[in-house]
Amino acid sequence: MPREEAVPERPLAVLAAFAAIALAAGRTLVILAPDDQQLPEISNALDLAIRPLCLVLPAADFAARIALRATLSLMKSRLARDGEDEQVAAWQSQRERIAQNQALWHEAHQWVARNDRSEWPERVAELFPARILPIAAYRSLKQKSSDITLLYRCDAPPELVAPPGSLLHVGARADSPRHRSIAVADADLQLQMELAQLTQDVAELELELATAQGEVANFMRRYYELVGRRMVELDALHARLAREAAARTPENPGVRAEAQEKQERAEQSTRESERFTQASGDEPATFRPSSDVKRLFRQIAQKIHPDRAMDDADRAWRTHLMSEANRAYRAGDEVGLHEVAMLWQEGQDGRRDSPAENLAVSPAPTLLRQVERMRARLLEIDRELQNLFGSKLYELFIAARHARRQGRDLLAEMAEKLDDTLKQLNQQLATTP
Repeated sequence: MPREEAVPERPLAVLAAFAAIALAAGRTLVILAPDDQQLPEISNALDLAIRPLCLVLPAADFAARIALRATLSLMKSRLARDGEDEQVAAWQSQRERIAQNQALWHEAHQWVARNDRSEWPERVAELFPARILPIAAYRSLKQKSSDITLLYRCDAPPELVAPPGSLLHVGARADSPRHRSIAVADADLQLQMELAQLTQDVAELELELATAQGEVANFMRRYYELVGRRMVELDALHARLAREAAARTPENPGVRAEAQEKQERAEQSTRESERFTQASGDEPATFRPSSDVKRLFRQIAQKIHPDRAMDDADRAWRTHLMSEANRAYRAGDEVGLHEVAMLWQEGQDGRRDSPAENLAVSPAPTLLRQVERMRARLLEIDRELQNLFGSKLYELFIAARHARRQGRDLLAEMAEKLDDTLKQLNQQLATTP
């Protein structure tokens, strides 16, 4: 018989913890809910370390496409970052899953890049060890089986594929499913639902982008401390040696041109170093945001994102707050993030007190603008992440991260080699007549 349990005191937190345990044990999991209403809260309750491994798929088609694209982008980003969270057993299993489904992984990201209304790959759910969805979405899912199936406040649908020993029933059936299909004519409601889905997914990716940028900025600071300043000195020595060589052979245009080129490179290195020093002056010494800080930043991004602005003044206010939230996040400043949330709430209270805010106007034009801006931002974040991951700097960052796991300090090794080179060049200068 299926195992049955009463709804726990904090059901969504328990569901999230259950998902983490199942994935850590290498099990696949399906959680079925009565409708779409519970999905945002379940998604926000999931451990950030495993969130990209969980496909939270709404029943509404337009929302499902947004959610799937965003989650695929998030998973790809986390695999590229390869941080400490991605060293746990669940992610090791995920790498094996992708290796076994390379063609499907490639096809899925081709679908993401097209960003059109085409059907997603039929077997795409196989890329996710956990699938969290309402019964209506489960009915159309091709991959119905899993190691564990959990029914959350709903009865088993006729289509359920789950042996009795793998089925867990939590809570009594909901009185009535609140999911309803969206009529084509109900444009406002569809826009509201689409905006809600975009808001959640854009906030997830804003957190991902801010984290990746913070990690690289932290790495860059140490790179300039250990390697960059030595490179500036190295370029200056090369320029000096080239100038002296040109002075000894003034009739040789090739030597003069080489000296000019090396002098320009040395000056450029100095300018870049000065710019970096100036730009990073206000950056925190380390970047290690806690899980609580990450969750708070995501929550704030969902509320205040500038692309959800009603008008230009609202956008300016949201942009200022988002900038402050990013600054606080980079500093790991939980108090600062709470202050941003408080400022936002005070601003909202003030807007509600304004007579202009109480005018009955159709939300459709504003909703449409918000949805279009959020769609564009979703694609923009994905492009920014891929550009970052494709850079030479990020290759060095990942190489340094892998070396650290082997007990090596790649930047310190590079600095030591540069010191040897600088010593040799200084000796050459000292012995050159």
